[in-house]
Amino acid sequence: MQIKDLIPWARKDHAPEPKGDENNPIATLQRDMNRVFENFWSRVGDLDWPWGGGDARSDVVETEDAVEVSVELPGMEMKDIEVSVTDDMLTIKGEKKVERQEEKKGYYLSERSYGGIYRTIPLPPGVDGEKAEASFKNGVLTIKLPQTPEAQAKVKRIEVKHA
Repeated sequence: MQIKDLIPWARKDHAPEPKGDENNPIATLQRDMNRVFENFWSRVGDLDWPWGGGDARSDVVETEDAVEVSVELPGMEMKDIEVSVTDDMLTIKGEKKVERQEEKKGYYLSERSYGGIYRTIPLPPGVDGEKAEASFKNGVLTIKLPQTPEAQAKVKRIEVKHA
């Protein structure tokens, strides 16, 4: 048995349970705990979170002169989003509130959808937060954080050679 066999999320999907002696209490406890965690995550995965997995999907890309962050915020409006930056941290807050009521002959429909997002993203050294720009289009928030010239000058490219 290896240490990775003790951690359920380190095993590949549908990996066989670690083999162990049925009389070994440690192996039995490990098997039972693995089942508890696997059952919990399979149930939680079925919940209807506002953004799929319970969090806003985001991408962080470092270009030659900036760090660009894009976050999917479906159903939100620009007025519901707050973005702030400190020396080394980007913070995104937002709240989605959707209410819809429809009344026609024979039926009445009332739907509400609420959800909030609070996300902090660590930034690499040399990002100039004073010159950050944010835009929001089609449910996607894009933030461009330029790098300082000093940070750009410190980047050293390393050639990869064939071994």
